[in-house]
Amino acid sequence: MKRSMSLGTPRSQRHSRAFAAIVVGSLFFVACGSDGGSSSTDAPAVTDAPAVTDAPVVTDAPSGEDGPPTGPEMLVGMVNTEGNPNGLDFPDIRRFAEASFEYMNAHGGFGGRPVKLETCVAGGTPETSQKCAQELVGKGVELILLGLDLFPDFTTYAAANVPVIGVLPILPPDFTANALFLTGGNATTTAVMAVIAQDRYHAKTVGIIHADNAGANSTAAGVEAALDKAGITWKAVKGGDNETDAGYLGLMQAANADDPDLLISLYADAGCIGTIRGYATAGITKPVLTTSICSDSDVISQVGDDATNWVFVGATPERDTPEKAFLQMIVAPYIKNEATGEMGIEPADVKTGALGLGGLGTVLVLSLRNFAAEMVAGGTEMTGQNLYDFLKSADGLFLYGGITPVKCGLATPSYPSVCSYVFEATEYKDGAVVSVDDGKLWDSTPLLP
Repeated sequence: MKRSMSLGTPRSQRHSRAFAAIVVGSLFFVACGSDGGSSSTDAPAVTDAPAVTDAPVVTDAPSGEDGPPTGPEMLVGMVNTEGNPNGLDFPDIRRFAEASFEYMNAHGGFGGRPVKLETCVAGGTPETSQKCAQELVGKGVELILLGLDLFPDFTTYAAANVPVIGVLPILPPDFTANALFLTGGNATTTAVMAVIAQDRYHAKTVGIIHADNAGANSTAAGVEAALDKAGITWKAVKGGDNETDAGYLGLMQAANADDPDLLISLYADAGCIGTIRGYATAGITKPVLTTSICSDSDVISQVGDDATNWVFVGATPERDTPEKAFLQMIVAPYIKNEATGEMGIEPADVKTGALGLGGLGTVLVLSLRNFAAEMVAGGTEMTGQNLYDFLKSADGLFLYGGITPVKCGLATPSYPSVCSYVFEATEYKDGAVVSVDDGKLWDSTPLLP
């Protein structure tokens, strides 16, 4: 087992899927959630977050526009990372975005306009991202959408006066870029981990475990900075990208050696199963905070009650809502039928909680669809720049599904491009994954690193 250890006190000093787990931790899949139970009520409510029932619900085409749109065609560009040999390959983001626009082009359009979507695949390098920017600007797009693009060429977009809207920031320059991102990525996820540690558990000490690779180290640094800001002492223990059962057990024991108030695990996929089993084998009973990926049904079906006391930051319980059904209808034709080997399954068979990174594409496009409909209903013409300006300044917006409020620039000057800062968490309790504190929205802004 590969292991290194680092220690820290306040004010002191993956694999693509693990990277993805953290990146999507700030996602919500707000459309995908059944009513969950509640848990401890020790923590004060987030008073500035709107109640779930306050959110408007937009599930169909804009009123009176149920049919092909009649406005002028809108050329929209999208950049997404695919085919990188190091595992950065996210084609479902593009495919599900295309599915969303295909539906819109038959049902009311994008603010009343049909969309021609020009996509460009970046290879996870600055050179390929720059090439995509130049190609799309050269085609005359009036709006750029970013799926997962590690090195967006904001300079090229700004020089051409083309607005940029992405689903989440990835690297530090994104947070202050001339762009808008619907979610906060690592920054908000790691801050909420510290917020929950502080507010729900009143923790003074925390043990952290994570893989020793660039992505996990970067994410851990964000957690550690947020814990520092909260005045919480931490100790981090690093392991390999993949460990044996004995290795995961050793990591959990090492992180728990000084009897911290709670633990944080940044492992994903098989690491979820390994760490949860190691936790149970070691006889540890204190709370553990981890990412939403560890709440996947494939994980829970294998670990069962061993996941008791584990909290999944950024996850939501399954909710049978109109938004969920709408999402299922849109993506069903784009999902492979394992029985026939052909594309397309029944909408009811779509597991919205298992869409992975592909769900980012639908959340991005369907959120913007709702914003555009609201903007046009208010009398503003649908253009890329107008939509960008509307998103940047409007109040009362919500991400698709109507749970997560949107307010761009709330954490200016450090995070001016970020548009949402709060999200739910779930926990394993009494044999099920349920909402923490009855759907409370945890606010990351107090402890953003």
